[in-house]
Amino acid sequence: MIARTHTVQPNALDGTIVTVEADFMTVKNGPGIFSIVGLAGKAIDEASDRVLTALRNSKLLTPKEGTIRAIISLAPAALKKDGSLFDLAIAVAYFIAREGLTVEVSDTVFLGELSLDGTLREVRGVLPAAVAAKKAGYTKIIVPQGNAAEAALVEGLTVYAAQSLVEVAQHIKGTVMLPVMPRTTIDDTYASTVTMLEDVRGQETAKRGLIIAAAGKHNAILVGPPGTGKTMLARALPGILPALSLDEALEVMAIHSYAGTLSGGITATPPFRSPHHSASHVALVGGGSIPRPGEVTLAHRGVLFMDEFPEFDRRTIDSLRQPLEDRIVTIARAQSSVQFPANIMMIAAMNPSRGGSDGDNYAEQMLETYKNKVSGPILDRIDLWLSVPHISHEDLAKINTQRGETERARDLIKAARARQRERLKKHGLTANAEMTARVIDEVIELSDSVRTLLIKSAERLKLSPRSYHRLVKTSRTIADLEGSDDIKESHILEALQYRVQ
Repeated sequence: MIARTHTVQPNALDGTIVTVEADFMTVKNGPGIFSIVGLAGKAIDEASDRVLTALRNSKLLTPKEGTIRAIISLAPAALKKDGSLFDLAIAVAYFIAREGLTVEVSDTVFLGELSLDGTLREVRGVLPAAVAAKKAGYTKIIVPQGNAAEAALVEGLTVYAAQSLVEVAQHIKGTVMLPVMPRTTIDDTYASTVTMLEDVRGQETAKRGLIIAAAGKHNAILVGPPGTGKTMLARALPGILPALSLDEALEVMAIHSYAGTLSGGITATPPFRSPHHSASHVALVGGGSIPRPGEVTLAHRGVLFMDEFPEFDRRTIDSLRQPLEDRIVTIARAQSSVQFPANIMMIAAMNPSRGGSDGDNYAEQMLETYKNKVSGPILDRIDLWLSVPHISHEDLAKINTQRGETERARDLIKAARARQRERLKKHGLTANAEMTARVIDEVIELSDSVRTLLIKSAERLKLSPRSYHRLVKTSRTIADLEGSDDIKESHILEALQYRVQ
């Protein structure tokens, strides 16, 4: 008898449906066989021992006379399969075939790893797998209890939470039904962060620049001597960034579910990733024999904070070129290529020199000191250069009276983002930084005086075409923060202050 169940090989955002076929027979003579075929990885090859032991310890197998031979086929055979989430689907298919059950499970997807006593362990990738199941037309999914909340984020899918293989067996036989997980809701409040804008004394110019960056999702770099508040400013960002929309939150959580980093729970808070400067380029942009997302993809729809920016390896820094420009990461392998989303806002921080400086022209000193570490194309992709100088000890000792600074920034950014979404919705974009040159021409009208100022400024600063368009986008964000329908000369002049000279 051949039995069929269904599971999913997840990827970053959804996955591929995998059909598990089990063929069972007994013979009088010859060795026993439990073979898994279908381009299975090491974790799946080892599933035979876990499945048989779990079924035996769960007392689900009836005695059979003779030698048992079972073949488990995973289709499509050409798809590389990896992970322990196939255990439950293999066990159910084998159980149905061996017991000769006439049950209907064609509308159900099974996910879960088995322990030797038959209990179900949590696995990664459940959310993108649930998304794939819904897209493929399946109506039910059985997952470990620890994964039920993330699976229940997908609307229109009945989620059953199981603790053991015995419960799943009783469910498919109809004797005891598994509990249905209620639909999971997403908390869309602002992130509760330890650092707030008002915690940073002074640095009003840097704060203003950070608000502009957050409002338009612009890349920014904080330049100043050690101990002046660069890291504190960056870590205040999660507290002023608007919550993600439902679709964006599902997209972000699917990525983290696949990567096994969904430790923050069910939330609409934009991700904030801060890799150490010793991270390799594979850790940053992703890779591996079976491509996995890196920090750039884990920061999708959020912030990638790169502290001590020039201390990253030159190759690692240059690997950011495609993500910062195209907002995707392409990982090519001999047999195929994989694309991971990388719509990020990058915030970098650096000292003007290895020993620090008491001067004011930090950007110029940084360029001289680190010109061999940070390439021109990377510098060209940064919208705002924010100086974070030393402040006087007298100002530092003053009592902080800037109450409500974070709340005011939230209101400004939220209103600016709303204006951008309305303006860009027909293009499928959400923020000014995402605009291409074509979109800029379609949605932004410049007066003659503003256009003249732009041209003269670009010529004087010798801006590249990329930098020119980034200047326009930053100016548009400044206008949005003021609630202005048009870009004014004052907006251009302020945007120019944040360009490295």
